Amino acid sequence: MYLTRLGGLLAAYQRRDPAARSKLEVFLLYPGVHALLWHRAAHWLYRRRRYFLARWVSQRVRKKTGIEIHPGATIGQRLVIDHGMGIVIGETAEIGDDCLLYQGVTLGGTGKDQGKRHPTLGNNVMVGSGARILGPFKVGDNARIAAGAVVLREVPPGSTAVGVPARIVRVNGCPVYYADAVDQISVQDPVREELERLERQMAELEQALQGREKTRRKQPA
Repeated sequence: MYLTRLGGLLAAYQRRDPAARSKLEVFLLYPGVHALLWHRAAHWLYRRRRYFLARWVSQRVRKKTGIEIHPGATIGQRLVIDHGMGIVIGETAEIGDDCLLYQGVTLGGTGKDQGKRHPTLGNNVMVGSGARILGPFKVGDNARIAAGAVVLREVPPGSTAVGVPARIVRVNGCPVYYADAVDQISVQDPVREELERLERQMAELEQALQGREKTRRKQPA
C-alpha cells in the first residue's frame, strides 16, 4: 500500500512538472516529496499526542526544505508541491486529493480562534504562486486560485479566485479545469477589465471633444 501511494505521488510529479525526468530523480531531489513523506510521520505522532516530537520533525523538515507543514494538517493523496519554498500549511488545514501548490502559498488562519481556523481545499485544486488563503472555509473541487490572490471567503467548485481581496470568476461554458493543466497566470481579473474599459471610453470621449473643439474654431465667427 505504501509503495503504491508513493508511486502515485511520483507519477503525479512527473505529469505536472516537465522538468521531472524520472521517478528516481523526483524521489531523491524534490523537496516537496521529502516534506510530504516526513509530514506523514509527523502527523502519525501528532494523532498519538506526541506533540513535541511531531513539531520537532516538522521543524527539521522546514529547515531542510523551506516548506512548513504543521503536523496537525490533513493532506490527501498525490499532492504536488512545485518548488515549495515559503509554503506554510496551518494546523487545521485540510487538503484533498490531486491538488497542486506553487511556491509561497499560505493556508493560514485569520486570528487566534480555537478549533477549525484554516482552510479546506477540495480535490483537484490549484493554488498559484504567492497566494494566501486565510480562514476556516472551503475551496471547492476543481477550483483554482490565481498567483498572488488573497482569498478570504469560500470559493465555489470549478471557479477561479483572482485579485486582492480575491473575487470569484465562474468557469462558464468551459471544460472542467484539471490541476494537471498548470497554467496559473492565464486568468482574467474582472475589476481590471472594467477599469480598462472605462479608460478606453474616457480616451474616446476626449478625442471626440477635441475634434468638436477643432471644428468650432475653424468655423467663421
